[in-house]
Amino acid sequence: VLDSQYGMYVWPCAVVLAQYLWAHRRSLPGKRVLEIGAGVSLPGVVAAKCGAQVILSDSEELPQCLQRCRSSCLMNRLPHVPVLGLTWGRLSPELLSLAPIDIILGSDVFFDPKDFEDILTTIYFLLEKNPQAQFWTTYQVRSADWSIEALLYKWNLKSIHIPLHSFGADKEHLASSSLPGRHTIEMMIISLAQSEGT
Repeated sequence: VLDSQYGMYVWPCAVVLAQYLWAHRRSLPGKRVLEIGAGVSLPGVVAAKCGAQVILSDSEELPQCLQRCRSSCLMNRLPHVPVLGLTWGRLSPELLSLAPIDIILGSDVFFDPKDFEDILTTIYFLLEKNPQAQFWTTYQVRSADWSIEALLYKWNLKSIHIPLHSFGADKEHLASSSLPGRHTIEMMIISLAQSEGT
């Protein structure tokens, strides 16, 4: 039931990623930030409010999610934040012509395992173009065998786990949800792995 409307909610992962951005707000002014799978765009909106130059994106195949991004910007007095249709795993003119970026944001993009490789393909492409950039992502632990380790290795990417307590996001009320199921949230930062000999 939630599937087709997935980008229409503020999910717990978005709240946790927004908290991380807020905790690092002094480093954000002037940073070039791209949020992928933005939906209601809470992390991107927080980054923009903290002085980052933000671009929001969601799938070009989900016009209602792109409209939700635009609505979030207007409601938060950010009418000039660009919204792009970027579909994971697809090279498009919008992806190819993106300006340099410092930070990629993605909250709860690792939701459906069939999308994991498309997401990491897109992230790898962006990090290759921007080798100093990082992908800041939060995800909900939905399965004990959930892992992207093999895909990270395949795409020459590395990840660092960020403990929620390190930025005050381990409070029960912060990422609580009335939705059924388990809502354990984790955060990691993904970057290019060093190649041999460098």
